[in-house]
Amino acid sequence: MTHVFLLEDDADIRQTIQRSLQADGFEVQCFSHRAEFLRAMKSGAPDLCLIDLGLPDGDGLSLLGSASLPRSVPRIVVSGRGGAEDRILGLEIGADDYIVKPFEPRELTARIHAVLRRSDQQRAARSDTQRPVVRFGAWTADFDACALCHEDGEVLQLSSAEADLLQVFVRSAGRVLTRNQLLDAAATRGDDPFDRAMDARVSRLRRKLRDDPRAPQIIRTVYGAGYVFVPKVS
Repeated sequence: MTHVFLLEDDADIRQTIQRSLQADGFEVQCFSHRAEFLRAMKSGAPDLCLIDLGLPDGDGLSLLGSASLPRSVPRIVVSGRGGAEDRILGLEIGADDYIVKPFEPRELTARIHAVLRRSDQQRAARSDTQRPVVRFGAWTADFDACALCHEDGEVLQLSSAEADLLQVFVRSAGRVLTRNQLLDAAATRGDDPFDRAMDARVSRLRRKLRDDPRAPQIIRTVYGAGYVFVPKVS
Protein backbone atom coordinates (compact mmCIF):
# COMPACT_ATOMS: atom_id res chain seq x y z
CA MET A 1 0.00 0.00 0.00
CA THR A 2 1.36 3.42 -0.98
CA HIS A 3 1.96 5.59 2.09
CA VAL A 4 1.24 9.31 1.67
CA PHE A 5 2.00 12.18 4.06
CA LEU A 6 -0.56 14.99 3.72
CA LEU A 7 0.44 18.38 5.19
CA GLU A 8 -2.67 20.60 5.07
CA ASP A 9 -3.94 23.00 7.75
CA ASP A 10 -7.52 23.31 6.45
CA ALA A 11 -9.49 20.52 8.15
CA ASP A 12 -12.20 20.27 5.46
CA ILE A 13 -9.71 20.03 2.60
CA ARG A 14 -7.59 17.61 4.59
CA GLN A 15 -10.54 15.28 5.20
CA THR A 16 -11.67 15.49 1.56
CA ILE A 17 -8.22 14.55 0.27
CA GLN A 18 -7.80 11.82 2.86
CA ARG A 19 -11.15 10.18 2.02
CA SER A 20 -10.49 10.38 -1.71
CA LEU A 21 -7.03 8.82 -1.49
CA GLN A 22 -8.10 6.12 0.96
CA ALA A 23 -10.91 5.16 -1.41
CA ASP A 24 -8.24 4.71 -4.10
CA GLY A 25 -6.18 2.40 -1.89
CA PHE A 26 -3.65 4.83 -0.41
CA GLU A 27 -2.61 4.90 3.23
CA VAL A 28 -2.76 8.56 4.32
CA GLN A 29 -1.17 10.16 7.37
CA CYS A 30 -2.37 13.74 7.98
CA PHE A 31 -0.65 16.75 9.54
CA SER A 32 -1.80 20.32 10.07
CA HIS A 33 1.53 21.77 11.21
CA ARG A 34 5.00 21.78 9.68
CA ALA A 35 6.64 20.73 12.97
CA GLU A 36 4.60 17.54 13.40
CA PHE A 37 5.17 16.67 9.75
CA LEU A 38 8.96 16.91 10.26
CA ARG A 39 8.82 14.85 13.45
CA ALA A 40 6.99 12.07 11.63
CA MET A 41 9.50 12.25 8.77
CA LYS A 42 12.31 11.39 11.21
CA SER A 43 10.49 8.18 12.13
CA GLY A 44 10.19 7.02 8.54
CA ALA A 45 9.74 8.54 5.11
CA PRO A 46 6.52 7.94 3.11
CA ASP A 47 6.26 7.05 -0.57
CA LEU A 48 4.99 10.55 -1.45
CA CYS A 49 4.21 13.89 0.22
CA LEU A 50 1.39 16.36 -0.44
CA ILE A 51 2.39 19.78 0.90
CA ASP A 52 0.31 22.92 1.36
CA LEU A 53 2.26 26.18 1.24
CA GLY A 54 0.32 28.29 3.75
CA LEU A 55 0.81 26.74 7.20
CA PRO A 56 0.29 28.01 10.77
CA ASP A 57 3.94 27.51 11.72
CA GLY A 58 5.80 28.36 8.53
CA ASP A 59 5.80 28.27 4.76
CA GLY A 60 5.57 24.85 3.15
CA LEU A 61 7.76 26.15 0.32
CA SER A 62 10.84 25.84 2.54
CA LEU A 63 10.19 22.10 2.90
CA LEU A 64 10.58 21.39 -0.80
CA GLY A 65 14.34 21.79 -0.86
CA SER A 66 14.93 20.93 2.79
CA ALA A 67 17.41 18.24 3.78
CA SER A 68 14.73 17.03 6.23
CA LEU A 69 12.73 15.76 3.25
CA PRO A 70 14.76 13.05 1.45
CA ARG A 71 15.20 13.75 -2.26
CA SER A 72 14.06 10.22 -3.00
CA VAL A 73 10.57 11.07 -1.71
CA PRO A 74 8.38 12.64 -4.42
CA ARG A 75 6.51 15.76 -3.34
CA ILE A 76 3.43 17.50 -4.79
CA VAL A 77 2.38 21.02 -3.81
CA VAL A 78 -1.35 21.39 -3.10
CA SER A 79 -1.97 25.12 -2.75
CA GLY A 80 -4.39 27.97 -3.22
CA ARG A 81 -1.55 30.04 -4.67
CA GLY A 82 -2.29 29.74 -8.36
CA GLY A 83 -0.04 32.46 -9.77
CA ALA A 84 2.51 31.52 -12.41
CA GLU A 85 5.38 32.76 -10.24
CA ASP A 86 4.30 30.56 -7.32
CA ARG A 87 3.99 27.48 -9.55
CA ILE A 88 7.34 28.09 -11.23
CA LEU A 89 9.10 28.74 -7.93
CA GLY A 90 7.65 25.60 -6.37
CA LEU A 91 8.75 23.43 -9.29
CA GLU A 92 12.20 25.02 -9.42
CA ILE A 93 12.79 24.51 -5.69
CA GLY A 94 11.94 20.84 -5.82
CA ALA A 95 8.24 20.01 -6.28
CA ASP A 96 7.53 17.12 -8.64
CA ASP A 97 4.10 18.60 -9.43
CA TYR A 98 1.92 21.55 -8.41
CA ILE A 99 -1.87 21.47 -8.20
CA VAL A 100 -4.01 24.52 -7.42
CA LYS A 101 -7.09 24.50 -5.18
CA PRO A 102 -9.91 23.94 -5.81
CA PHE A 103 -9.38 20.76 -7.80
CA GLU A 104 -11.19 17.54 -8.61
CA PRO A 105 -10.10 14.69 -6.30
CA ARG A 106 -9.70 12.44 -9.35
CA GLU A 107 -7.21 14.91 -10.84
CA LEU A 108 -5.10 14.79 -7.68
CA THR A 109 -5.16 11.00 -7.71
CA ALA A 110 -4.12 10.94 -11.38
CA ARG A 111 -1.25 13.34 -10.70
CA ILE A 112 -0.06 11.22 -7.77
CA HIS A 113 -0.01 8.11 -9.95
CA ALA A 114 1.92 10.01 -12.66
CA VAL A 115 4.53 11.28 -10.18
CA LEU A 116 4.95 7.81 -8.67
CA ARG A 117 5.45 6.32 -12.15
CA ARG A 118 8.20 8.85 -12.90
CA SER A 119 9.80 8.12 -9.53
CA ASP A 120 9.79 4.38 -10.26
CA GLN A 121 11.44 5.01 -13.63
CA GLN A 122 14.16 7.11 -12.00
CA ARG A 123 14.82 4.40 -9.41
CA ALA A 124 15.08 1.84 -12.22
CA ALA A 125 17.57 4.08 -14.02
CA ARG A 126 19.65 4.36 -10.83
CA SER A 127 19.49 0.59 -10.42
CA ASP A 128 20.82 0.16 -13.96
CA THR A 129 23.97 2.00 -12.94
CA GLN A 130 24.92 -0.94 -10.72
CA ARG A 131 26.50 -2.60 -13.76
CA PRO A 132 30.12 -1.56 -14.63
CA VAL A 133 30.16 2.23 -15.01
CA VAL A 134 32.48 5.21 -14.89
CA ARG A 135 32.57 7.36 -11.75
CA PHE A 136 34.03 10.82 -11.28
CA GLY A 137 33.38 13.37 -8.55
CA ALA A 138 29.71 13.25 -7.59
CA TRP A 139 28.68 11.64 -10.90
CA THR A 140 28.24 8.14 -12.31
CA ALA A 141 28.08 7.76 -16.09
CA ASP A 142 26.52 4.80 -17.89
CA PHE A 143 27.44 5.17 -21.53
CA ASP A 144 25.35 2.19 -22.69
CA ALA A 145 22.24 3.92 -21.32
CA CYS A 146 23.47 7.46 -22.13
CA ALA A 147 22.68 8.35 -18.51
CA LEU A 148 24.24 10.44 -15.76
CA CYS A 149 23.42 9.83 -12.11
CA HIS A 150 24.34 12.34 -9.40
CA GLU A 151 25.01 11.21 -5.84
CA ASP A 152 21.87 13.14 -4.73
CA GLY A 153 19.77 10.75 -6.84
CA GLU A 154 19.11 12.91 -9.90
CA VAL A 155 19.27 10.99 -13.19
CA LEU A 156 19.89 12.83 -16.46
CA GLN A 157 19.75 11.56 -20.02
CA LEU A 158 22.58 12.42 -22.39
CA SER A 159 22.21 12.78 -26.12
CA SER A 160 24.40 10.38 -28.10
CA ALA A 161 26.68 13.30 -29.01
CA GLU A 162 27.02 14.35 -25.36
CA ALA A 163 27.73 10.76 -24.30
CA ASP A 164 30.40 10.43 -27.00
CA LEU A 165 32.05 13.66 -25.89
CA LEU A 166 32.00 12.73 -22.20
CA GLN A 167 33.45 9.33 -23.02
CA VAL A 168 36.36 10.99 -24.85
CA PHE A 169 36.98 13.24 -21.84
CA VAL A 170 36.96 10.47 -19.21
CA ARG A 171 39.28 8.32 -21.31
CA SER A 172 41.75 11.22 -21.46
CA ALA A 173 41.27 12.64 -17.95
CA GLY A 174 44.06 15.03 -17.01
CA ARG A 175 45.19 15.58 -20.60
CA VAL A 176 44.61 18.75 -22.59
CA LEU A 177 42.56 17.96 -25.69
CA THR A 178 42.40 20.42 -28.56
CA ARG A 179 39.12 21.20 -30.27
CA ASN A 180 40.31 19.37 -33.35
CA GLN A 181 41.10 16.26 -31.30
CA LEU A 182 37.65 16.39 -29.75
CA LEU A 183 36.00 16.92 -33.14
CA ASP A 184 37.88 13.96 -34.60
CA ALA A 185 37.12 11.68 -31.64
CA ALA A 186 33.51 12.66 -30.93
CA ALA A 187 32.13 13.82 -34.27
CA THR A 188 28.80 12.39 -35.39
CA ARG A 189 27.04 12.61 -38.71
CA GLY A 190 25.49 16.01 -39.29
CA ASP A 191 27.78 17.85 -36.85
CA ASP A 192 29.05 21.29 -37.70
CA PRO A 193 32.78 20.55 -38.27
CA PHE A 194 34.02 23.79 -36.71
CA ASP A 195 35.33 24.91 -33.33
CA ARG A 196 32.10 26.65 -32.40
CA ALA A 197 30.19 23.37 -32.63
CA MET A 198 32.51 21.75 -30.08
CA ASP A 199 32.37 24.81 -27.81
CA ALA A 200 28.56 24.63 -27.84
CA ARG A 201 28.58 20.91 -27.07
CA VAL A 202 31.02 21.38 -24.19
CA SER A 203 28.78 24.15 -22.86
CA ARG A 204 25.72 21.86 -22.92
CA LEU A 205 27.65 19.07 -21.20
CA ARG A 206 28.85 21.46 -18.50
CA ARG A 207 25.27 22.49 -17.76
CA LYS A 208 24.24 18.88 -17.24
CA LEU A 209 27.26 18.30 -15.00
CA ARG A 210 26.38 21.42 -12.92
CA ASP A 211 29.81 22.78 -13.86
CA ASP A 212 29.85 26.56 -13.37
CA PRO A 213 30.97 28.00 -16.76
CA ARG A 214 32.57 30.97 -14.97
CA ALA A 215 34.75 28.72 -12.81
CA PRO A 216 34.47 25.15 -14.14
CA GLN A 217 35.78 22.37 -11.90
CA ILE A 218 35.07 19.41 -14.20
CA ILE A 219 35.77 20.52 -17.78
CA ARG A 220 38.25 23.38 -17.67
CA THR A 221 39.14 25.60 -20.60
CA VAL A 222 42.86 25.87 -21.37
CA TYR A 223 42.98 29.11 -23.31
CA GLY A 224 44.70 28.81 -26.64
CA ALA A 225 44.86 25.03 -26.35
CA GLY A 226 41.49 23.36 -25.69
CA TYR A 227 39.91 21.58 -22.72
CA VAL A 228 40.99 19.31 -19.88
CA PHE A 229 38.83 16.90 -17.86
CA VAL A 230 39.88 17.44 -14.23
CA PRO A 231 38.28 14.80 -11.92
CA LYS A 232 39.84 11.42 -11.21
CA VAL A 233 37.97 8.65 -13.00
CA SER A 234 37.28 5.16 -11.69
